[in-house]
Amino acid sequence: MTKFAKSLTHNSRFLSDLQFAERIGVHRTTIWRRMREDTNFPKPVKLSGGCSRWRLGDVEAWENSLAAA
Repeated sequence: MTKFAKSLTHNSRFLSDLQFAERIGVHRTTIWRRMREDTNFPKPVKLSGGCSRWRLGDVEAWENSLAAA
């Protein structure tokens, strides 16, 4: 089990860009670049002025779509 997987709890619903990047093995700036370039990439939810997060369910659905392809 990875450090990231251990840090998630059952009630976790959102991922930061850093958590998302660690989950898929890329740098956090890659998350933002891919979001701009790939229409199928999960979009973040803006929680406040300086706080954007990804829904865990959206990330899992995206991962499942990649596995199915």
